Amino acid sequence: MTAKILVSACLMGHAVRYDGQAKQLVHPALDRWRAEGRLVTICPEMSAGMPVPRLPAEIEAGQDGAKVLSGDARVLESGGRDVTAEFRQAAENALALAIETGCVYALLIDGSPSCGSGFIYDGSFSGSRHSGEGVTAALLRANGIEVFSDRQIEELSLRIDGAG
Repeated sequence: MTAKILVSACLMGHAVRYDGQAKQLVHPALDRWRAEGRLVTICPEMSAGMPVPRLPAEIEAGQDGAKVLSGDARVLESGGRDVTAEFRQAAENALALAIETGCVYALLIDGSPSCGSGFIYDGSFSGSRHSGEGVTAALLRANGIEVFSDRQIEELSLRIDGAG
């Protein structure tokens, strides 16, 4: 069976980010994986019913997705509204889709409070970021799915080519 890859919808050119934009990733490996039927696209936030556009959200106080999942941190919008429940639902939806479709890898946009896997923003809405992962990335990893950021597509390509 061909290993499938869960991919952030914004990386595939869908205008689903909080600001109504996409962050399309153009790479020959993506074209190949699309042709092979390996890609499964999701915007976790939209799957949980969040609108586009929406206020920016960050995980509070320099915490990360694992802390949100354990109930020790919240995800807050820039206006102060607590959207933790929506982000937890988003992560659960992404995990369910990954399991249902046989995804063993995920290629997610870095920086997002959902999909960030290398860095996320610190909760101050000042543009400051720190090492860490978002809620969806944390839940996927906790369930054995290998998560790669958009900056690691070469690494993912090598991993897939080696795994078959």
